[in-house]
Amino acid sequence: MKIVLAYSGGLDTSVLLKWLKDTYQAELIAFCADIGQAEELRGLDRKARQTGATKVYIEDLRAEFARDFVFPMLRAGAVYESGYLLGTSIARPLIAKRMVEIAQANGAEAVAHGATGKGNDQVRFELTAYALQPDIKIIAPWREERFRAQFQGRRDMLAYCARHHIPVEASAKKPYSMDRNLLHISYEGGLLEDPWAESPKDLFKLTADPADAPDRPAYVEIAFRRGDAVAVNGRRMKPLDVMLTLNALAGQHGVGRVDLVENRFVGMKSRGVYETPAGTVLHRAREAVEQLTMDREVLHLRNSLVPRYAEMVYYGFWFAPEREMLQAAMDTAAAGVTGTARLKLYKGQCTVVGRKAPRSLYNPRVASFEAAGGYDQGDATGFIRLNALRLRQRARVQGR
Repeated sequence: MKIVLAYSGGLDTSVLLKWLKDTYQAELIAFCADIGQAEELRGLDRKARQTGATKVYIEDLRAEFARDFVFPMLRAGAVYESGYLLGTSIARPLIAKRMVEIAQANGAEAVAHGATGKGNDQVRFELTAYALQPDIKIIAPWREERFRAQFQGRRDMLAYCARHHIPVEASAKKPYSMDRNLLHISYEGGLLEDPWAESPKDLFKLTADPADAPDRPAYVEIAFRRGDAVAVNGRRMKPLDVMLTLNALAGQHGVGRVDLVENRFVGMKSRGVYETPAGTVLHRAREAVEQLTMDREVLHLRNSLVPRYAEMVYYGFWFAPEREMLQAAMDTAAAGVTGTARLKLYKGQCTVVGRKAPRSLYNPRVASFEAAGGYDQGDATGFIRLNALRLRQRARVQGR
């Protein structure tokens, strides 16, 4: 039997690689998608082979991730609940897609992942796998009673790694989970499970502590074409370079930290701490250009659909027909979003300080209080009376 394992080299998948090999007497193919984990990928090939993998795929998917997943989601303005920019959610369909392709290329019967039975990732991985290969076999050890009996939690897994000489970054002193990619880093579990506890200062990797950030603000100009960022400070860039540039700049100024409690798809609440520097800046900048270029009714309708779109991404329905349909609508709405936003980055804050667009719908002559600009203020009398008609009639009936 051949199994393709979504492998990160972290605690869970390090345990899984050996456990699956021993338990299923299977040939393990480890797959790691490079979507921006940076130094976490060092030595991964050697580690996977030493742990029992017969073949290892480590593929640089950063450009595809930025272009085909992150940017379409940003065009849609997707935000889940209280400010989660969906950094983990949007990475899963790409990882699962490539995992299925590797399984097909190697004649593997099954794919496996380390997502727990309590989380969202199990749904995201498996919905994608089934959407792309309906008859694929999926192995999810955390849903197997024999696995859970052996591993009650992270301490048991750390002990297992110690017995089998498997190196992992996690420790009993830092028992939280971390997931990193080009868009963000998420932290959850362990000491973060107490929603009253403040995140420790040494938790963060992408962003400076706002209190320690530079005392002088940085200004950045981001140019958009049809809803996509195409240049930073006048320099044209591809999506990947936009993300890398803004992650470094915004991270230096402590921009992009979020601490929230969210509703998981499986029904429970969980606390997540996130760093999303580039995503935060791009979201604010795109909104600024939209304010000039998007028709009022289109904007309001688009915004009413954002929560539904964000749910689709969060729940794992990236390759579902409803997401594809809604993406087409979001892209149509973004077709006129061409212009430039100027933002100030200062001690954790990202503030829009200017915006311009070649086909702006904002007309200062019409909006100004200083000039008529072709607008007859007297017209407002009839407009207001027409809108008040039903209110006046209701008041008469009620005897007011």
